[in-house]
Amino acid sequence: MSAQPKAISPKIPGGRDSADLAAVRRPLAEASTLPAACYTSPEFHAREIERIFRPRWRFVGRVDEIAEPGTYRTVDTFAGPVIVVRGRDNVLRGFFNSCRHRGTQLLQGCDKVASIVCPYHAWTYGLDGALIAAPAMDRSAGFDRRRNGLVPVRLETWGGFIWVNPAADAPPLLDSLGDLPQILGPYRFEEMVCVRRAEYDVACNWKLLIENALEEYHTGTVHRTSLGQQQGMAIDTQGDWDALFISQDTTIAVLPGEAAPLPQITGLTGRQAHGTFFTAIYPSLQFACTQDCMWWLDFQPAGPERTRLSVGFVFPEQTAARPDFAEAVKPYYRRWEISIAEDNAIGERQQMGMKVLARPAGRLSWKEHHVHKLANWILDRVLA
Repeated sequence: MSAQPKAISPKIPGGRDSADLAAVRRPLAEASTLPAACYTSPEFHAREIERIFRPRWRFVGRVDEIAEPGTYRTVDTFAGPVIVVRGRDNVLRGFFNSCRHRGTQLLQGCDKVASIVCPYHAWTYGLDGALIAAPAMDRSAGFDRRRNGLVPVRLETWGGFIWVNPAADAPPLLDSLGDLPQILGPYRFEEMVCVRRAEYDVACNWKLLIENALEEYHTGTVHRTSLGQQQGMAIDTQGDWDALFISQDTTIAVLPGEAAPLPQITGLTGRQAHGTFFTAIYPSLQFACTQDCMWWLDFQPAGPERTRLSVGFVFPEQTAARPDFAEAVKPYYRRWEISIAEDNAIGERQQMGMKVLARPAGRLSWKEHHVHKLANWILDRVLA
């Protein structure tokens, strides 16, 4: 008989008292931020992993990154490492990245293989996960290769993006995306390709980075000499996602004053043609969608005070095929590198300040609507 889940106290580990939580729960005009302990406490972090990250769909990347049979990408989940590989039948599949023999991690990073070979004892698996060779197992009584293939992981796609979920009983991906496919559908992500990835190790809690990505309040100071002050408006959403919209008739993907050398996405109308959506797909994935491209920021917790940030830069396939693309895309890369470095640096300075646990939680501004919404979404689950 399995153990019953341990009851959770309304008191945040390391926090001042339950009044801190009540202050987060108030309407925005009266609300305070999450207490500092929510960004430093190992106990609170463990509850986030167990109750928020482990059960949810884990973002992997783009279908076009795993385009040919034998190409693969590995990703860490909080249920263990996973391989996403394209089979000889052109089907994308997910498997736990663990040999059925003695558990060795099979593949690392991303590459192309003819088969999946364990580096320890050379057990060999087909691209469909079937065990096709198991040296020296001929004397093992009752051993059946057919029952020792790789353990599958659920995989679903939308818009050319890939997610995996180790939980066999998890709701479908689209249930959590809500009306995001309708609102962002006009960008036609399925006709795009990832042209570049970047990885960062940031010395701060994951929430500080996604909170920062969801408000323009900081842009006039943190990005004073780069992006400058931006003005955003809240967008009503349904499902486990949120969005901030910045109205601007030209792309926001290059620095102010620089010309955008690449064409707009064809067919955009309404808001999509006149601004940028900065989204949060809960808990920690952002899609930023503007008139000529999109980019993602995937904030994965690596401990209470450390985050692994993966960023992908995505353009329409026709744009990326232009003969001048390699030169024309440079202003976009420059803008992203500058702004991401500035955001990471302020996140690390915030984390240093969070070590002062005696500091009362701060009051929220009306510009931090999405920060307030995310904080309550987190508490709904961590303290359920």
